[in-house]
Amino acid sequence: MLTAPQFTSFNPPRRILMGPGPSDVYPQVLAAQAKPTIGHLDPLFIGMMDELKQLLQYAFQTTNPMTIAVSAPGSAGMETCFVNLVEPGEKVIVCRNGVFGERMRQNVERCGGVAVCVDNAWGEPVSPEQVEDTLKQHPDARFLAFVHAETSTGALSDAKALCALATQYDCISIVDAVTSLGGVELRVDEWGIDAIYSGSQKCLSCVPGLSPVSFSEKAVAKIQQRKRPVQSWFLDQSLVMAYWSGQGKRSYHHTAPVNSLYALHEALRLLATEGLEHAWQRHRAMHQLLAKGLTSLGLEFVVAEPYRLPQLNSVYIPAGADDVRLRSTLLNEYNLEIGAGLGELSGRAWRLGLMGYGARRENVALCIQALSEQLASS
Repeated sequence: MLTAPQFTSFNPPRRILMGPGPSDVYPQVLAAQAKPTIGHLDPLFIGMMDELKQLLQYAFQTTNPMTIAVSAPGSAGMETCFVNLVEPGEKVIVCRNGVFGERMRQNVERCGGVAVCVDNAWGEPVSPEQVEDTLKQHPDARFLAFVHAETSTGALSDAKALCALATQYDCISIVDAVTSLGGVELRVDEWGIDAIYSGSQKCLSCVPGLSPVSFSEKAVAKIQQRKRPVQSWFLDQSLVMAYWSGQGKRSYHHTAPVNSLYALHEALRLLATEGLEHAWQRHRAMHQLLAKGLTSLGLEFVVAEPYRLPQLNSVYIPAGADDVRLRSTLLNEYNLEIGAGLGELSGRAWRLGLMGYGARRENVALCIQALSEQLASS
């Protein structure tokens, strides 16, 4: 028999998370997660799920009945949208201007779909003009997929214009809102978004591990008309929805992450109390404060000002600065986490998050002070 390992309890330090996610979690959300666990078919839990759906509909600005939280991170939300909608041989226009657009392409091809890529440079938004040209060249395309807020670069694309093109050319839109939900303007119904997914750990300032998703009537009809079953049993929305709806009676699908859903309920309740538009304005105000400080240090943004995400700020690493050493020093001496560059920007940029509860003046002040001190000594 193996000897039992002896460890003490894990007690993480209280970090200030200003990377690309996860973000600082609201204290009320952490407290909510620590409440007693009850059964996932308990009538009280089902009542909480009904409230959670309404809160998600508010955050997405939609009345879509098929609006739920997938019991897995944002990457599973992405896969949920693609595996339920895209069937073998169907053509998908995929917009790539960073890491996560490329992940969309990979999902399309794993579903047996045909990906037609519209590429823009890293740091630039998706070009509606290029998208329209591509839609004209491929009139048989069934879907248009793009990232609203590209986390790898900090670029914000015009979701309203892109979804209008999808509607005009009779395509179903699939939108990545992992970093945008709760941080910038997002209006699912008004903009005509058909399928959208996000993550709990970004601007919602909830614990990681859940992915809000929403499907329009058009998207639901496409799922119902599939010629073959969804290849993923766990992510098959025709099965999952029987658990998220039913006037108080639910069909068992999987054991829901009960305490994490408590946390998401509380995070969304806090967002609703603050008000969506106020949350958008707060992220913008804190971004402007951070941008002023970063510019004063001589740091250059990766993204041009009109297209910058307020909640994800990418700046080029200045000459002479040691990327790994500086981030390690911030973490160990200031308890401050900032993000490394990703993909093409690896080793060339830092990503500074201002998300949800983390979008506060004291965090901005600490970040600027820490960078100032460390850059001066490099």
